[in-house]
Order: sequence, then C-alpha cells, then structure tokens
Amino acid sequence: MSSNSNLLIVERLAPGQPEHEGYARPLEIGGKNPPACAARRRILLALAALPFAVFARTDPTAGLSRWGSGEFRRFGLLVYEATLWAADDPQRPPLALKLTYRRSIAAQAIVDASVKEMRHLGFSDETTLQRWGQQMTRLFPNVMPGDHILGYFAPEAAVFYFNDRRLGSIEDAAFARAFFAIWLDPKTSAPELRAALLKRQAG
Repeated sequence: MSSNSNLLIVERLAPGQPEHEGYARPLEIGGKNPPACAARRRILLALAALPFAVFARTDPTAGLSRWGSGEFRRFGLLVYEATLWAADDPQRPPLALKLTYRRSIAAQAIVDASVKEMRHLGFSDETTLQRWGQQMTRLFPNVMPGDHILGYFAPEAAVFYFNDRRLGSIEDAAFARAFFAIWLDPKTSAPELRAALLKRQAG
C-alpha cells in the first residue's frame, strides 16, 4: 500500500472531517467513548507503519546470516567493500552480496569487468556472455562513492538492488551462478576477498 493511500485513509478517519457515505463520523477526543478513540489511534499508527513493514518483508538479507566482509583494491586503490549474507552454505543460494563503492565507476565499466571475470572463470560461450552483458547494461547504474549495489542469488535468478531500491532481475540460473562465482569461485581473481567473505561472523 502506498504512502498516499495511507494518507487518504488517515484523512478519512481524522477527527473533524465531514461524514462521507459509507464512513461513520469519527468520535471526538474527549467524547462519550474514550476507548473507541484509543482504538482509532492504534489503527492510525498501524496504517502509518505499513510502508516500513512492507520494506522489512522485502529485505533481501532477511532470513540470512551475515558472513564475512572484505575490500577490493586495484593498484592499491580501494574500489569497493563487500559483505556476504548466506544460509549455512555461503556458496549456494539463497545468498546476498553487497558492494559499497568508494570510487566513481561508470555502469558500462562494471558490466565489462563482470563479463571479463566470467570469461576468466571458464564461461566461454561468447554469445551467452554478450547476452548477459546486454542484460546487465539495462540494469546497472553509474555509481558514486557511498553507493551500493546488492545482488540476491536465488536458485533460478539474480535480483539486484541499488541503494535499497530494486533495479530488476535476470531470470537465468546459469547467469546467477556465473555472476556470483566472480567472488565465490575458488578460481576468482580476488582470492583474499573470497577468503574474507567466506569467514563467518562469530555469534
């Protein structure tokens, strides 16, 4: 339910509003039935909290445990920080990987680097890699320092979020495996980062 819808509901239930067809006139505070006023206040508070409740249910890390974190550097420069959430096996779905960027990077550079890493890991079908590159180009944004992209690895798809806003998904199990292998495969080009991600947090 949108915040506009919630506002409309609150306006219709607020004291002092004219009676509408299908709606009973609300009781004034201090009227003859204070318990009803208290109940109405509880309803209003619940309605106001709806957007936050919906966000909590769509949190891609919900139900997962936080594993490790690490940094990716290129030529000594910090490019991004990575954090992994997973269930009992951090190399199998469901899992979520968050990259918090520390440098400005063009979307196409992110796509090109992803395709290059997939190729390095043995995904050599160039037609498929080209298709995946096109799909990522339609989703990935340019990033600035402080921006983050979170990828959620579902069994049959990869779902992406940018600064907590859903970007979209690529409904291809092979793509999802190839994409998350960039960080989690034993042959990754960033073995130190992989080791840090797979180190489960105490407690």
